[in-house]
Amino acid sequence: MKKLLTLLAAALAFNAHAAEKLTVAATAVPHAEILEFVKPILAKEGVDLDIKVFTDYVQPNTQVAEKRLDANFFQHKPYLTEFNKGKGTNLVPVVGVHVEPFGAYSSKVKKLADLTDGATVAIPNDATNGGRALLLLDKEGVIKLKDSNNILATPKDIAQNPKHLKFRELEAATLPRVLNQVDLALINTNYALQAKLNPTRDALAIEGAQSPYVNYLVARPDNKDSDAMKKLAAALTSPETKKFIQDKYKGAVVPAF
Repeated sequence: MKKLLTLLAAALAFNAHAAEKLTVAATAVPHAEILEFVKPILAKEGVDLDIKVFTDYVQPNTQVAEKRLDANFFQHKPYLTEFNKGKGTNLVPVVGVHVEPFGAYSSKVKKLADLTDGATVAIPNDATNGGRALLLLDKEGVIKLKDSNNILATPKDIAQNPKHLKFRELEAATLPRVLNQVDLALINTNYALQAKLNPTRDALAIEGAQSPYVNYLVARPDNKDSDAMKKLAAALTSPETKKFIQDKYKGAVVPAF
């Protein structure tokens, strides 16, 4: 009987440990890399972190909302707000981790002032990142928006376009691949890093470190306060993770904690 009770206790302990598994969606760089860094930390705390890498900004949210995944790590609050509004979901931010300063890149000109009349500019086709791109161009004096605080600005909101720039709105993930086909592309840092672009060296213009576009760990209301999620949030905002981000990305990704 004593042996049976011991085996039963061991089985219960194993099941409790197994229940601490977390499956998290992420884009490859830097999100999945940061999650890989904290994975062994979580393992010591009894959390098995399963990282699923995605190349788009839609499925990570859809699959969390449908409870196929536990959480995701790839987006800032403005994007999350617009996604929830447009898709009828109720995903929630858990903790802010880092900022990826948004940049403008070109394989044809060395500075923004060299853009020719009628040049083609590619920007993300989702509302928040498209607006973010236009706000950066407004800040740099390339265009003038009707409202320089409108985070959802589109090309229709441009009040002044002295160089008659032509805007192409494309899926964010494709922008590095069309860089040699356009005169300028406004690229999210995670995709820039994947394409071996160095934002601090290659960007003709880049957001400051105080950008409001902090990237968050995102979950659902029903699991955002689970023990495993709290452990993941703590690991992502630990001093060790801050040092990892600073050492690895050297300013291309900036800790927000």
